[in-house]
Amino acid sequence: MIKNENREAKVLAKNICMSVFKARRVIDQIRGRSYEEALMILELMPYRASYLILKLVYSAAANASHNMGLNEVDLFISKAEVNRGTIVKKLKPRARGRSYLIKKTTCHIKIFLKEKYKI
Repeated sequence: MIKNENREAKVLAKNICMSVFKARRVIDQIRGRSYEEALMILELMPYRASYLILKLVYSAAANASHNMGLNEVDLFISKAEVNRGTIVKKLKPRARGRSYLIKKTTCHIKIFLKEKYKI
């Protein structure tokens, strides 16, 4: 039986209100790991980004099982990316009629899951 190698489930979250560096710190820990191992790591990490990434990994696994019929036990994180999004600029009023610019950074997170091949 020949399996199609292009079968990978993906999930994309856009404009997450979080710094790219804070999200990459978590993504680097789970890249290349199995699905179950990544869930255990994310549940125990003390960062705010880990909860959002945990939800994305759950969603990617649900896409893989529902849309492609893949088994969740055989999945691993093949690719995980964090890219910079737009910067939201706000003005905060300051003393003497001046204003102060507040920059809120956003990021885009992509997670790809593939199936392990058993030989």
